[in-house]
Amino acid sequence: MNNISMKYKWTMFTLIVLLFIACFISLNFGVVPISPNEVFHTLIGNGTKQQQLILFEIRLPTIILALLVGAGMAVSGTILQSITRNELADPGILGINSGAGTAVVIFISFFKTATGSLSTFSTFALPLFSFFGALLTAGLIISLAWKRGFHSIRLILVGIGINAGLSALLIALQLRMTPHDFMQAMVWLSGDLWATQWKFVWALLPWFIVLIPYSLYKAHTLNILNLGSSVATGLGIRSNRERLLLLMAAVGMAGLGVAAGGGITFLGLIAPHIARRLIGPNHHLLLPVAALIGSFILLIADTVGTNLLSPTEIPAGLVVSIVSVPYFIYLLMKK
Repeated sequence: MNNISMKYKWTMFTLIVLLFIACFISLNFGVVPISPNEVFHTLIGNGTKQQQLILFEIRLPTIILALLVGAGMAVSGTILQSITRNELADPGILGINSGAGTAVVIFISFFKTATGSLSTFSTFALPLFSFFGALLTAGLIISLAWKRGFHSIRLILVGIGINAGLSALLIALQLRMTPHDFMQAMVWLSGDLWATQWKFVWALLPWFIVLIPYSLYKAHTLNILNLGSSVATGLGIRSNRERLLLLMAAVGMAGLGVAAGGGITFLGLIAPHIARRLIGPNHHLLLPVAALIGSFILLIADTVGTNLLSPTEIPAGLVVSIVSVPYFIYLLMKK
């Protein structure tokens, strides 16, 4: 037990250091590069007005959103894999991301506003639309897959079918948009951290402050549910009720992630797998490690996508998918 505790502490320390390094690198690179020395002087208030604008109004909000969305997607994937007891469970694969994306596209069409020019009302309303879109999709998947309780294979297969249907609906909705909004939606749905504004950070932060700690609080319940429904019931856990509550938390984090970062597929799949290999299946340790890994992957993906073909930007979701697809194929072949 002491060895596991030490391994966990070293893993957390390493990930936190890597996150700090990734944040500093992300502050340096962009369309307008800023040297590490200039970043330091700007952070202590001695930079130029242009450097202050770039760092404080564009890059810092993007970094914070990447950290929040990455952690939320990773924790969401960890919960889904645990309650379904299926290593292939992921908000993107199950169709939850598509449901949230459909709700956001409907919102954009209804209010006739592009994702890059949201009013204050729209900024706070958009996460709600995304959340309820994800929630309704999850409810539909559960109702179709439910057969005297949760069955992971049925849930995965129904989710894949719903995902395909919603993807077709998304295309139909996008074809009704103006060319400008259509292009904005296409880039956003690819997994673009577009909301580089502090007001969007404040709109999402309270949700994540509630949902991520709640998930950590339920780590013991997740450990018991992993043993199977019969064992959980024998230990006094109302397994179906707890799974529904945890599913709502996972769906909420996925929906909020879609509102800020579009369809970032596979992040909720690979982050829990990497964390499980590093630290094991104990959710008290697994959830924090997965959250840090998710934040690190998304922040690096956004930094690479922004600078690899500069001034052209590649959505972070595409970078994550390019890295994750080989691992997903490996899991399919393994299972």
